[in-house]
Formats: sequence, C-alpha cells, structure tokens
Amino acid sequence: MQTSLSPSLMQLSIRTTQCQPLKIVALGDSLVYGFGDPEGGGWVERLRRQWMAVDGAGHIIYNLGVRGDRVQQVAQRLEIEFRHRGELRNQVPNLIILSVGVNDSARLSRLDGKNYTDFSVFTAEINALVERAQQLCPVLFVGTVPVDEAKMPFLGCFHYNHIDQYKYKEVTRLACLERDIPYLDIFQLWMERGEIWRSQRLSADGLHPNTLGYQSLLEDVTNWDAFNKITKTPVSVGY
Repeated sequence: MQTSLSPSLMQLSIRTTQCQPLKIVALGDSLVYGFGDPEGGGWVERLRRQWMAVDGAGHIIYNLGVRGDRVQQVAQRLEIEFRHRGELRNQVPNLIILSVGVNDSARLSRLDGKNYTDFSVFTAEINALVERAQQLCPVLFVGTVPVDEAKMPFLGCFHYNHIDQYKYKEVTRLACLERDIPYLDIFQLWMERGEIWRSQRLSADGLHPNTLGYQSLLEDVTNWDAFNKITKTPVSVGY
C-alpha cells in the first residue's frame, strides 16, 4: 500500500539560487545495513552506487543501519545522526528514510514468549519516532520484509512470525498515515507475491533478504511514487 505525499515534502522546494543534490540519511536495522547481500551490500548501498555513477542522480545517501536495532535505539540515534550528516552547503540532510520494527516484534525464547518490545511500548515509541523525525525534515518509511516462519527461531532464541509482524507494521503504517508520511508496505507487497517468490529472496536464516531479495527491495523502493517524486524532482537549496 502506498500513501500520498505529505505536505511537509514541499519543504524541499524552497526558494534558492542554485540546485543541489539531495542529502539523505537512511536509519534503521539490518534491512538498511544490508546484511545478507555480500554482492551489492543491500538496497541502500545499491542505491548509493547508482547515484554515484557518471549518469546518476548525484544524490548523497548515508547508510545508518545498525544490525539488531529496535525502534528505541533508532530514536536514540535519530537527531545526532541527522545533525552530523549535512554536506557541502547543506547544514542538515533534506530527507530521512526510516526502516525499523521487525526486531521489536520477535518473541523471546519460545513461540509464546514475550515480544522483544511490548506492543504498547512499541506503539508509543514508533509514534514518537516518526513525530520527531518529521519535525527535522521530510520523511519516508520503508516497511519490513516478511520472514520465513519455517526457519525460526533465529539464533536459537528469536521467534519471528507473520501475525506479530503484521501487528507491528500496521501500527507503524497508521502512525505514518496520521502524519501524512509516505509508507511503503513491503510486508503486504511481498506476502501478495506468494511463498515461492519470497523463499527465493530470503537468506538461509529466514530473516534477512539475500542478494536477489535486496535487488527486489531496491526495485520496490525505486518504483515507489513517493520516492520518485522527491528524488527525480530538482531540489533547490538556498544559500
């Protein structure tokens, strides 16, 4: 499911004297980091390489993914990462891409164990995260990839499942919807493509995409209207 663009994205079209490339920070967990893709380094790294090409868009993207991060850790990093990722004549980035939540949904030690982050706590924390991020600059949110339940538990103790993934991604989607933040529902997209399609794109651990999975994830992001309306529109930055 794709949401409409937020009015806050109009901040990207401020009056200036010269156009500059976008400065973007991508914050999240191992899905941002790119774990499981030894060839391309994940979808963020693949995108960075495309933009660095001679005929690329020239946008600058910082991969600030940390394996194992939950929403609390991303929230703790948010502002300091944002404040220290300005470049050239930009004091701060133009855009934040968030992707987090799957680690919060895991059940600990057993199938009916407690969620790593209690659902009520997660609901409050994800709302606070997107609220704060939107106060800094325009935001896009890339959702989580559905796991392979047959491969669980991950590392012998983390039990991920689709029911909990759905609950956690839905509260995230609604938090974004309430604030007109575009949300790319990767969970729904990949579930609709079927189990065989998904199994070909997940690593042996059942949690992380493989090389083909990250390529598919990159295609989902770059085919997203909200993403293209930002990255393919010349951005003017005032001096």
